[in-house]
Amino acid sequence: MKHILLAAAATLATSLATATLTPALAETIELKLSHFLPASHPTHTDFLEPWAKELEEQTNGQVKVTIFPAGSAFGHVAKQYDQVRAGVVDIAHGLTGFPRGRLPRTLIMDLPFLTKSADAASRALWDLYPEYLAEEYDGLKVLALHAHNPGLIHTRDKQVKTMADLEGLRLRTPSLATSMMLEQLNATPVGLPPTQVYENLQKGVIDGNLFPYDGVHGFKLAEVLDYHLDAKAYTTSFYFVMNEKKYNALPEDIRAAIDAISGDTLVAKFGPWWNKWDEPGIADVKAKGNSVLTLSDSERAEWRTALQPTTEKYLKSIEESGVANAREIYEAAVKTIAKYE
Repeated sequence: MKHILLAAAATLATSLATATLTPALAETIELKLSHFLPASHPTHTDFLEPWAKELEEQTNGQVKVTIFPAGSAFGHVAKQYDQVRAGVVDIAHGLTGFPRGRLPRTLIMDLPFLTKSADAASRALWDLYPEYLAEEYDGLKVLALHAHNPGLIHTRDKQVKTMADLEGLRLRTPSLATSMMLEQLNATPVGLPPTQVYENLQKGVIDGNLFPYDGVHGFKLAEVLDYHLDAKAYTTSFYFVMNEKKYNALPEDIRAAIDAISGDTLVAKFGPWWNKWDEPGIADVKAKGNSVLTLSDSERAEWRTALQPTTEKYLKSIEESGVANAREIYEAAVKTIAKYE
């Protein structure tokens, strides 16, 4: 009887110990990831969803990532940066130009005619980050910086061939640097959300817009455009960041899993991704039979030289905002991009 009681007591003790340990072992780490694009956008389907799934797999299900896209409680483009710094969300993918003025060093990549590909721009941003850009991301663990393929000049009624052809045109602009470029070339920049471009082209409120090809497809703009100048005129940069306190509080193996699928590994994917994402827009333009002209390298060099006043004005404005080495960052960007192009 005594042996039976001892065995029962041992069994009970083991059960209690297991019951105490099991919740800790099985506890799931939940991370909130927000971005400003619709869930149908390839950034969501090809980048963020697979990244979240890979993190879950790398951690054997210990980490679960919930994504909040545009239209959700955390999906506003102007709030991504503040939300992730405050810890309202744990991870965010955002546009460096929103809110305006927060990331002036990173935005130097948005200057006209600086790069010819998402791959070169993204790799250059990542190379520049440690020495030139890191102080803009205080309180954040930067997982990646990247940019889209350079945008084209799309028009409704007139083929743009030269800088002079832009005079008098009203064009939707994506950024301050691009607006300054258009103003120098005597065009009128018009600020519009991407979702309103189709309607305003259709009504003739604007004459055209600047977008990469993926935007042409995503917003069905080939239907209301007839002419395209592949000038590789500009790019727009993005950040993918995590709240630093949250990152540091994670177990070492979870941090290692995040690091393994971010940084160099992730940045190298954006060039091929954006080439893929542009393909439907190129197909739309070809299917409609629109006119497409492409600037040669020598012609792009002429535009870039002519637009030096815009570059100087933009860099001066950044210096006046407190970035004393703005020109040094620009020159470093030029050299780094050249290495990849």
